Amino acid sequence: MVSNKEVLDALSVIIDPDFKKDIVSLGFVKNISIKDGSVSLDIELTTPACPIKNEFQKNAEEVLSALDGVESVKVNMTAREVKKSEKNKGGLEHVRNILAVASCKGGVGKSTIAANIARELSARGFKIGLLDADIFGPSVPTLFNIHKPDIQADKDKNMIPYEQNGLKIMSFGFFLGDSPAILRGPIVSGYIQQLLTGVAWGDLDYLIIDMPPGTGDIQLTMTQTVQLNGAVMVTTRQALSLVDVAKGIEMFEKVNVPMIGVVENMSYFDCTNCGSRHYIFGGDEENVVTKKYGLKTLMQLPIKVDSGIIGHLDKDFTDPDIKELVDNVVRAIGMKAFDKNTTPQYEFDDEKLSFTWPDGTRSVVKNLDLRADCGCAVCVDEYSGEKLLKVEDLPKDIKPTEITPLGNYALKITWSDGHASGIYPYKQIRKLETVV
Repeated sequence: MVSNKEVLDALSVIIDPDFKKDIVSLGFVKNISIKDGSVSLDIELTTPACPIKNEFQKNAEEVLSALDGVESVKVNMTAREVKKSEKNKGGLEHVRNILAVASCKGGVGKSTIAANIARELSARGFKIGLLDADIFGPSVPTLFNIHKPDIQADKDKNMIPYEQNGLKIMSFGFFLGDSPAILRGPIVSGYIQQLLTGVAWGDLDYLIIDMPPGTGDIQLTMTQTVQLNGAVMVTTRQALSLVDVAKGIEMFEKVNVPMIGVVENMSYFDCTNCGSRHYIFGGDEENVVTKKYGLKTLMQLPIKVDSGIIGHLDKDFTDPDIKELVDNVVRAIGMKAFDKNTTPQYEFDDEKLSFTWPDGTRSVVKNLDLRADCGCAVCVDEYSGEKLLKVEDLPKDIKPTEITPLGNYALKITWSDGHASGIYPYKQIRKLETVV
């Protein structure tokens, strides 16, 4: 009869493409049962919507069926239980994951991307809710062609979300109609609280929140009211949008919301006449956000004529770009939930910063070298890329006065010359390091 060790050895050839490790060493294999010639087990993934779960299941069945003495194989695909937050009460009590889709400026396509993520996840069979929390400019009713729905309340006086093809939707725009939203601060906060906790979402795998643009009191109220599992930032390649990405990163990090990554929207367009790809907002194929801030670029989405048209969701449509985006978002959420000890330990003195990296490597970077390599808008022209900072103008004895880690991708450093707007990705730091 086949042994547990043989089963685990066989499964260890299956490599997770994100973590670059086998599923056994990652602890994904659970509850192995061997009886006569029958083998059953669970493969517990980091997220229920993992886009490669079918591949894992197929590979596991194949390698186990090839073992001598195995007559039947049953592989159950499960997902790690998310610990529920005490913050998420009321209508959010049975929501397993809450993902915010945010931007620091309007007009970058945030609502369209949030709607597409929710629509695609729902189409894959998951229980999904979409909350349009953009109080001042609710777009979801227009995107989904929902006008003046009859919203009812349950016995607990929680609003029952509108449902379209299995996707649960709630928007302030349902109550506003076509009238403009003229609201003051305290009233806005009250509406936000009601939308966040006063909707009867029921059992959901994911609630996607279309956040209001910006980084002010409204956004802080939302992050303090509910526990978000992560945030996706939407931007474009335009310099004014890129400058504000840093503000969004800092806001979410301050309130302990993990940054999942950035979607670079309207990144390029493919000409149907000449067949060439054009980056009309500048740059080239390089992921400018990743280079500048160290945050993962989840997708570079092209400009398309029909990209903002969702309309009737009862009409089937397939957009390969959206499918790839959702795959990348889900995988990034899973990695963020599982990722442990991927940031370096660091200390600093009057001359240098010293790092001990997760692989045990130790290195140093001179204070002056790192300060001179700042890529913020004060130090580098956002339009031309020209270096504005002159090294000879920096104090030779410059040193950090405060260092704030930003997730597992960068450090925000305040320097003794008063400069505080620089974000330094770990990849940038490693290019300047000297291994010791």
